[in-house]
Amino acid sequence: MPAHSHAAARISLQIALTVTSTALIYFAVGLPLAVLPGWVHHELGYSAVIAGAAISVQYVATIVSRGLVGPMTDVLGAKVSILVGFSCCLASGLAGMAAPALAARAGEALAVLFLSRIMLGFGESMIGTGAITWAIGRVGAEHTAQVISWNGIATYAAIALGAPIGTLLYAMDGMNAIGVALAVIGLAGLAFTMPQPRTRVLVAKRLPFRAVFLRVVPYGAILALGAIGFGVISAFIALYYTSRGWGGVWMALSAFGIGFVLARILFVGSIARHGGLRVAGVFLTLESLGLFLVWAAPWSWLAVVGAGASGFGFALIFPALGLIVVDLVPPQNRGSAIGAYSMFTDVALCATGPVAGVLATHGGYGAP
Repeated sequence: MPAHSHAAARISLQIALTVTSTALIYFAVGLPLAVLPGWVHHELGYSAVIAGAAISVQYVATIVSRGLVGPMTDVLGAKVSILVGFSCCLASGLAGMAAPALAARAGEALAVLFLSRIMLGFGESMIGTGAITWAIGRVGAEHTAQVISWNGIATYAAIALGAPIGTLLYAMDGMNAIGVALAVIGLAGLAFTMPQPRTRVLVAKRLPFRAVFLRVVPYGAILALGAIGFGVISAFIALYYTSRGWGGVWMALSAFGIGFVLARILFVGSIARHGGLRVAGVFLTLESLGLFLVWAAPWSWLAVVGAGASGFGFALIFPALGLIVVDLVPPQNRGSAIGAYSMFTDVALCATGPVAGVLATHGGYGAP
């Protein structure tokens, strides 16, 4: 028993060390969510469609880079991918500091802001794929479920923490404070990752990315449908709250993350018992009911409950289908499979911003 406990602790430590990279980058992703649409809409004077696009452009960058990141991770190793990702986060912060300095020239400020969002999207892609691959390489494929579960908890717990802290930073020094924070996170991530060991790169014939992508498509499409709910909340919950005269939008964003973490802790074991597709169907239904509650809520606290239910429902879709996806390809294509699968989340989030912006323009902020 002592030897078994020691091995379990070592595995947990290895996973924790890798998913800390995930937590750092998604803390960075969460920082501007509650304040960025309002800054673009109210400070720069752009429409709700452009405000939504300011969120979604990050996911465009993530989508574009997925086809490169997965194979790069397989060939060069996951640690390299993570180091490049934190370098992108640093660059995003530097551009984020420049954008508010150009606020008097709205077009230039928006262009620099978009550059910052694009660099953050590249960083998210590099680290999101790299961290899962790195963890599996360090503890073995038999612990894939634990890796994916912990990685997701780190993701949305970090977003839940980043949203209120981003609001506080914005109150202190506007968008400049957000840019400084992104740069600091990039530097901290580089310092944290560099001393850690590389994992062995498997030298074997690899499937082309197109073949991996085609295997992943059916499960990725389901994941994309679930990600739309997160896309609507992240891009428009702040403006929705403003249109209703409510304060405390950070509570809704944090509730989403808290609901997500609770579901991962309490029910991740249900995937092995009931199967990935069945679990995904049940939790998609829960997410849909949560979104309906946000739309129908007459009071802000009820919208917070709905956001929490949405996060709870979204929580198990990725791991439920991700376990199936990892088994579809040989080990030397694992990074490509994870990258291709994650791409469907990015596509959904990218499309949701502008489409929801059009809906909001014609039907109010409840329409998305």
